[in-house]
Amino acid sequence: MQPHYVIPILEHNFKQNSLKLLTMATVFETRLIGNIGRDASVKTMDRGVVAINFPVAHNKNWRDKKTGESRTKTTWVNCTIWKKEGANMRILDFLKSGALVELLGTPFAKAYPQDDGTIKTEIRLNISKTNILRPSKSDSSENSDDNYDDDDSNVEDFTLGEDDF
Repeated sequence: MQPHYVIPILEHNFKQNSLKLLTMATVFETRLIGNIGRDASVKTMDRGVVAINFPVAHNKNWRDKKTGESRTKTTWVNCTIWKKEGANMRILDFLKSGALVELLGTPFAKAYPQDDGTIKTEIRLNISKTNILRPSKSDSSENSDDNYDDDDSNVEDFTLGEDDF
């Protein structure tokens, strides 16, 4: 996970040769590169908002020092792209199982009770930028030459309730 950056915004007073702190802007964003585990699904929410959901696997590979065996740990991240109803949904052509993606977004954790009384926690990422690094092998040749880059930075922020996740 990327560190939480704090960016000071300063004002310089030339007469007194001093700096005054006006405000602190913060950024909490994570970059994830991994493979999509299942074709994206679309869910229409209230207030004219559409959620595009898909899981992404991040694999951490290492060699066991004692045995020399190669090891892999897979961490699944449930990703959501928020769009306005009626917005361009071309991204769905590229969010297919097996595609290698680079994602930027705001991470958070969600916990909920299971039927057996245990609590399950999942890592989630609200996506702000999507870059398809390698299409899935099942994609048709018409999509394989595209390097789709979906920058949602101009999309309005939506106020979402807990039930929207």
